Amino acid sequence: MDTLSYKTVSANKATANKEWVVVDAENMVLGRLASVVAKMLRGKYKPNFTPHVDCGDNVIVINAEKVALTGKKMSDKVYVRHTGYPGGQRTMSPQDILAKYPERLVEKAVKGMLPKNKLGSALYRNLHVVVGAEHKYEAQKPKVVDLNTIK
Repeated sequence: MDTLSYKTVSANKATANKEWVVVDAENMVLGRLASVVAKMLRGKYKPNFTPHVDCGDNVIVINAEKVALTGKKMSDKVYVRHTGYPGGQRTMSPQDILAKYPERLVEKAVKGMLPKNKLGSALYRNLHVVVGAEHKYEAQKPKVVDLNTIK
């Protein structure tokens, strides 16, 4: 029996096969979109996935302002933050966030699904959320991915 065929290959920074991918968020449910995008950023769909290495793709999300939320979440869901001062708790609904900063809704959802450590911060830098269908990353020749075909 050849024992070399059972050798586990771990990806590293040099051997990671990173690509550029475009995802259209139009009429996609926010949580379902964010979970697939987080898996793509992490590299979980790749055969050489290694948990402690950034081996995921660079993901461009277009049409971020056209994302959907189910039920009454658009008005009832609350995003809470704190300024750091006494009495500084601030709340916003997804409606308010979409009106003021349309790309932040997708960014917050994806960031919450990434690891809370230095690797998660590095993975988050590979996410590019764009309002509208045009983006500035054409030079990287990104391939378009249909999220309905990914399981």
